[in-house]
Amino acid sequence: MVEIIAQTKCWIKKVVIGCNFCPFAAKELKQDTIHYEVVTTTGIKAARLAFLAECVRLDNDESIATTMVIFPEAFPVFLDYLNLVDAVEKALQQNGYEGVYQVASFHPLYQFAGTEPEDAANYTNRSVYPMLHILREAQIEAALLNFPEPQSIPERNVKFAHEKGRVYMKMLRDSCL
Repeated sequence: MVEIIAQTKCWIKKVVIGCNFCPFAAKELKQDTIHYEVVTTTGIKAARLAFLAECVRLDNDESIATTMVIFPEAFPVFLDYLNLVDAVEKALQQNGYEGVYQVASFHPLYQFAGTEPEDAANYTNRSVYPMLHILREAQIEAALLNFPEPQSIPERNVKFAHEKGRVYMKMLRDSCL
C-alpha cells in the first residue's frame, strides 16, 4: 500500500503538477490535504461501495480537500473501468452527492473518445493505476472564480501533451512506477 501511494504521489508531482495539467493540485499536495485510499477489491459493486465510503469520509473530515481512490488490482481493461466510472456517477446521484462531489477519472490506458490509443493527449489522464478522483464541487467553484478562462485548461493540456509527444509523456508517467 505504501509503495502504491508513493507511486501515485510521484505521478501527481511529475505529471499532474509538473505538466500543469491541474493548476490547483500543487496547493493541495503542498498542504497535504489529499487522501489516498488503496482499494484491493476487484468487483464493480465492491469498488462502488469503497467509493461511497470515501464520500462519507469527506463528509466527516473537512481537512481532506480531495481523495484519490486507487484500484491497483482491478479494472485493467479500460472499458471495464469506464463501467465503474458510470456506476460511481450514478451512485453520486442516488446518494444525494450530486452537486457535492465530482469524480475525475484516470487510468493507465485512458483514451479519449475520437483519439487513437497512442495519441499523446491521452496521457493527460493516464495514471499509474486505475483511479477515481473525488473532488469537492464547492472547492472547484471557488478555485475557478480566480482562474482566467478555466474552460481552456483541457485544450491547453492536450496542446502540451502533443508538443511533448507520446514517448516523453509515457516516459514521464512510467518513471513513477
